[in-house]
Amino acid sequence: MADFAKRHSGVLLLALFVALLPLALPNRFYFDVATKVWLNAIVCVGLNLLVGYAGQISLGHAGFFALGAYASAILTRRFELNAFVAMGLGAAGTGLLAFAVARPILRLKGHYLAMATLGLGIIIFIVINREIWLTGGPDGTRVPALALGEWRLTRIEDWYWAAGAILVAAVALAQNLIGSGVGRALRALNGSEVAASTLGIDTARYKAMAFVVSAVFASLAGSLFAHVERFVTPAEAGFLRSIEFVTMVVLGGMASNFGAVVGAALLTMLPQLVADFQDYKHLVFGAVLMATMIFLPKGLVPSLTDLVRRRLGR
Repeated sequence: MADFAKRHSGVLLLALFVALLPLALPNRFYFDVATKVWLNAIVCVGLNLLVGYAGQISLGHAGFFALGAYASAILTRRFELNAFVAMGLGAAGTGLLAFAVARPILRLKGHYLAMATLGLGIIIFIVINREIWLTGGPDGTRVPALALGEWRLTRIEDWYWAAGAILVAAVALAQNLIGSGVGRALRALNGSEVAASTLGIDTARYKAMAFVVSAVFASLAGSLFAHVERFVTPAEAGFLRSIEFVTMVVLGGMASNFGAVVGAALLTMLPQLVADFQDYKHLVFGAVLMATMIFLPKGLVPSLTDLVRRRLGR
C-alpha cells in the first residue's frame, strides 16, 4: 500500500494541477497552449520509457506522431470512419510498424541506432510529403472535428480537459509499468545490457516493447493533435520535431515521467516567450539542450529532487 501511494502521489498531484490550472488561464489562447503542452507531454512520457528507462535513443518519433495524425485525418475524412475507431486503427498500425522495425533497428547501439531511427523518421516524412493523392502532400490536409454521434468536440476549453485527462492516464500507466517487473527489466537494461542479459533478461524483447509502447503513445497524441488543430502538414514528421521531443525529455529529466511533463511544458511555452525570435527557435532549443547536458545532466526534475533531498538531509 505504501509503495502504491508513493508511486501514484505524483499522479494525483498532476491531476490536481490539471484541474486547478484553468483558474489561472485568462483566455482561449492560454487554453490552446496548455492543450499543446498536454499533447506533447503524452509523446514525451512514452519516449521517456524508451530513452530514459531503456537507454535507447530515437530521433524519429515525430514520424510516429505524424502517422497517428494522418491516420485520423485520412480515415475520418476520406473513409468517414468514426474518429475513435480511426484513432485506434492509427495506433494499432503504428504499433505494428514499430514492432516490425524494432528488432533489426534496436540491435544497433550508439550513433548507429540514432542514425537508423533518424532514417525511419525521414522515410515517413518523404512518404507523407510525396503521396499527394492520399495525404495532400506539402500543403497538408484538413481534419474533421472529433465526433461521437451528434456530439462534436470543437471548443479548445473542452480539448484542454480531454487532453489533460488522457495525459494523467498516460502518466499513471507509465508509473505502473515502471513499478512492475517490466520497469525493473528496463532499468537493468539501461544500466548494462550485458549484465541484464547475463541475469536472464531478454533484452531484445524489452527494448522492442519499450519502442512499441512509445510509438503508440506518439500515435495517439498525433491523432488528438490533428483533431485539435483540424489541419495537419508533413512538418509534424520532420526531423526538427523529433529533436524537440528528445530535448523535452532530456531537459525535464530522463527516467522521470514527471520530468517528461515538465520538459514538454517548458519547451512548448518557450516559443511563446521568444516570439520575437521565432526564426531562432531551434537555435534556442539547441542551446537549452547543451546547457542542460553540461549543468544539469540528470535533467531539471531529478536534479531539483536531489537538491531538495540534500537540503532536507542537512
